[in-house]
Amino acid sequence: MTEIKLQEQKLEFKSLLRNFKRSWKYVKKEKGRLFGCIFLSLLLCVLSVIMPILSAKLLLSLTDGLFEQLLSMAIFIACVEGIVGIFNYVYNLIFSKYLLNVNLEIQTEIVKETLKLEASELDKKSSGIFLDRLNVDTREIADVFARLGDALMDVLSNLGVLIAILVVNKIMFFYLVVTLLLLFYVENIRMKKRFAVDREKRALGEKNTGLVGELVRGIRDIKALNSETFFMKKTSEKLAESLNKNYEMQKIDFKYSLLNNFIKPIVSFGLIALGVLLCVNEKLLISNFLIIYMYQNKVQGLLRYLTFVIELLKRFNVSADRVFDIVDNTKFKKETFGKYHKDNLNGDVEFKNVYFSYDGKKDVLKDVSFKIKKHQTVSFVGRSGSGKSTILNLINRLYKMDDDRGEILLDGVNIKEYDKTSIRNNIAVVTQTPYIFNMTIRENLEIVCPNLSNKKMKEVCDAVSLSDFIETLPDKYDTLVGEGGLTLSGGQRQRLAIARAILKDTKIILFDEATSALDNETQEEVRKAINNMKGNYTIIIVAHRLSTVIDSDVIHVIDNGKLVASGSHKDLMKNNDIYRKLYKKEDI
Repeated sequence: MTEIKLQEQKLEFKSLLRNFKRSWKYVKKEKGRLFGCIFLSLLLCVLSVIMPILSAKLLLSLTDGLFEQLLSMAIFIACVEGIVGIFNYVYNLIFSKYLLNVNLEIQTEIVKETLKLEASELDKKSSGIFLDRLNVDTREIADVFARLGDALMDVLSNLGVLIAILVVNKIMFFYLVVTLLLLFYVENIRMKKRFAVDREKRALGEKNTGLVGELVRGIRDIKALNSETFFMKKTSEKLAESLNKNYEMQKIDFKYSLLNNFIKPIVSFGLIALGVLLCVNEKLLISNFLIIYMYQNKVQGLLRYLTFVIELLKRFNVSADRVFDIVDNTKFKKETFGKYHKDNLNGDVEFKNVYFSYDGKKDVLKDVSFKIKKHQTVSFVGRSGSGKSTILNLINRLYKMDDDRGEILLDGVNIKEYDKTSIRNNIAVVTQTPYIFNMTIRENLEIVCPNLSNKKMKEVCDAVSLSDFIETLPDKYDTLVGEGGLTLSGGQRQRLAIARAILKDTKIILFDEATSALDNETQEEVRKAINNMKGNYTIIIVAHRLSTVIDSDVIHVIDNGKLVASGSHKDLMKNNDIYRKLYKKEDI
């Protein structure tokens, strides 16, 4: 059992060193401020050691009736306290700026690495995992270097006090060391129990952050469904779980604080009794006893700062592990791309015997093969869940296939060979539920075209029948659309997303149910806009509403993950039962 504990401690120590090394890269840009904080902390520690000596001399001057010396000492103490106040002010200013900059550095890194995660990872994980690590754990990492420096300075200064007591009287020194070890033993038990609960609390906190985020984003649907009671109960239960863990931690603190409150008065009484005994036997001067008594809190402060250092390191280690789970390519899978670069794709797309599964068990696509030539307009139709959207996800490399499950070629080159820029800069996507950012209409378009001119912006909005609506708004193109574009209708959000895709000016445009939220009149306008793009882009459309794809050069019918038929609208109506049934279901 002892051997297992030693191994666990070694592993934790190695993990701590590794996390410090990895975290230093965020701190080194601010090392000037960091060392400034440590230097000021050292000065403050020295002054804190001097103050009890000055206070003891003040009391001796008072008891000996040396009033002139008493006034001089009081003025000197007041000056030292003023200097301490100034040092504390400067320290807080420097530390706040240090913390801000380091925190920004780490948070920026987490955001960057989160954007590299595979789509499958984001599908499986709650957003709370990333939000909690971004907002809470990054601060723990930024905090540790300066706080650790401060705490170590405090430990050294209080250790210096203990050594000074050793010089004054060995018996008093050994008494204080024994009592200090007793108190540390109690604190060590408390910390172990507390941190076991803390890990559970953090895991629950991530889930709760994700749940609250979903509640806020889905509040309109909750109201429409009249489900406030259900969500209040569910949220209350989850929050209670997390708060109960917090309460467990507090109970542990309260329990051991109560125990310490019994031990410390006994320790203090023992110190006084021992001091009196030594003074009576002339083995200790009253003045020295007074100084040792004044230093008693400093000795117990050594325990407090040692405990703080251990807690700080444990919190840092937990937070660093959670942050580096995202930053490093270990726990969360990152997107991987090849090295081949091509600025402008021609727009040829080919699938060769492609199989694909999201969960590694059930195939969504089964032996799918087809060719799309540049500037063709090609559509995929089929029942819900047949695998149509999956084809687009693979073309855009949001998901990747296993090496032995077929090939996807862009311009004759395997998609796995291309770098990220070659794929994403040459392919635009309009999804069924596009995300509109809480920005102005202009800014939502500038995402893909930073130097967007007013003329170009109006042209593209005209093309998707959005200009007339925008002109009715008080701030026109500079109108804020709210989170998720909540101030826009479903059709307006869809058209804004289509405008954004057109502005990206890519060789391949993917439309994934892009007209599903549009009324018939607007759908017809968008269909015309897509037809206007024909001959200039490779256009690939996934649609339920077959009326939107009848003008396609080729229509592929997907059924149960297989490509079962291909041809023009006229050919398929004549020769394919699945397509004919799908078409006749529509009210055209």
